[in-house]
Amino acid sequence: MSKIRQAACVGGGVIGGGWIARFLLAGIDVKVFDPHPDAERIVGEVLANAEKAYAMLTGAPLPPRGKLTFSKTLEEAVAGADWIQESVPERLDLKRNVLTQIDAAARPDALIGSSTSGLLPTDLQRDMKHPKRLFVAHPYNPVYLLPLVEIVGGEKTSAETIKSAMDKLVPIGMKGVHIAKEIEAFVGDRLLEALWREALWLIKDDICTVETLDDVIRYSFGLRWAQMGLFQTYRIAGGEAGMRHFLAQFGPCLAWPWTKLTDVVDLDDALVEKIGQQSDEQADGLSIRELERIRDENLVGIFHALKGGHGGKGWGAGKLLKEFEATLWASAGSDKTLHDTARPLRLVETKVSPAWVDYNGHMTEHRYLQVFGDTSDALLRLIGVDLAYVEGGHSYYSVETHIRHLGEAKLGHAIYSTCQVLSADEKRLQVFHTIYETASGEAIATAEQMLLHVDTKAGRATPAPAEVFAKVNAIAAEHAKLPTPEGAGRHVGQKR
Repeated sequence: MSKIRQAACVGGGVIGGGWIARFLLAGIDVKVFDPHPDAERIVGEVLANAEKAYAMLTGAPLPPRGKLTFSKTLEEAVAGADWIQESVPERLDLKRNVLTQIDAAARPDALIGSSTSGLLPTDLQRDMKHPKRLFVAHPYNPVYLLPLVEIVGGEKTSAETIKSAMDKLVPIGMKGVHIAKEIEAFVGDRLLEALWREALWLIKDDICTVETLDDVIRYSFGLRWAQMGLFQTYRIAGGEAGMRHFLAQFGPCLAWPWTKLTDVVDLDDALVEKIGQQSDEQADGLSIRELERIRDENLVGIFHALKGGHGGKGWGAGKLLKEFEATLWASAGSDKTLHDTARPLRLVETKVSPAWVDYNGHMTEHRYLQVFGDTSDALLRLIGVDLAYVEGGHSYYSVETHIRHLGEAKLGHAIYSTCQVLSADEKRLQVFHTIYETASGEAIATAEQMLLHVDTKAGRATPAPAEVFAKVNAIAAEHAKLPTPEGAGRHVGQKR
């Protein structure tokens, strides 16, 4: 699958900054051109939030962060890039002028995407010498977390460009959706515009406040939309008879005067001030950056919930995250790098994120188990039990775990875990893990686990293949020379 080797971003505001963060955290070097005097500060703040979000989002090994360079000219920024993302203000004349400059300075085979929210790509590519490589790549804020990109071609955009753009989004964890015909505002913003128009009328007519309206969304259909969208949600609403019954039952309602979708509200000074004041009260003193971090934490929580959905196969955005993590593990070389087997293997490095702590700011119990599980998974990858091995019908299953809590992992603390193989035979693997606080080196928790090699299709324990057993046995032989770790063999309630 083709990958983006070098990217250029023209415009570094809210959307442009999100694109920059998405590229950099995917290991892609990015050159940026933005004449705004505060561009470097704004991009830096967006990137800081993105890094915090990714630390919560996944424990998979991210590639080394790409190199960020701020260029003095547009031409300098786009030279050598194979994906160029334009994210300047939403004015046709400005975008058309910038895109024409990009077209003149970019490599002939470079892809050029526009972040426009609704302008037609045909209008944007009018003055370009190479219009076939221009397309709309409309993302959603925050770009570094929300994976969707609407891909829209103009009259002169080639089919090869569309396919290449769709393919290149996959390795950076995004999902491109091809909009078959160009239309103003595409699909997502047309839906949002309809909801936004009705919402403004409800506020203007004093039906509710902005807080009440947001509560209606986030405590009801917003939760359904987050994981099933609109049509699948309504299919369920039709009961056993499905979508046809739903349309027959609720279709007539569309003719009733329930909405003002064809009427445009007058956003006069009084209504603007009314909405502004209610929005200020709703924010309750939280800054934009604080609200962004809260939003990111909430989105990460939804991703994690959806990742475990559908019997562990993942659902919606969670399934996409699961697939993205699989590519990250594969790109990391399946952890086949050499480790010093003369000591316990240091296998996991992470930080205690806001999504991992309880009301006391301490890491919750199930997160300890998660880190220990990640440590076991890292050991398994080291001996050849990777995703391909599991998909082939074999794996190691944990059949017994004993955890001791020796200290406290707190919000923001860097931690790492080690693994010592206590014993191994053809079917069994006994390991002892320890979590340490990175700064102090203090042991925070330990876990002793017994794993069985299983044939997942047959549902029973089976001997590991010779090549796998040889690798684990070699580690076990070296670790047998180490002292038995304190706490190995203990049981719950045993006195010290």
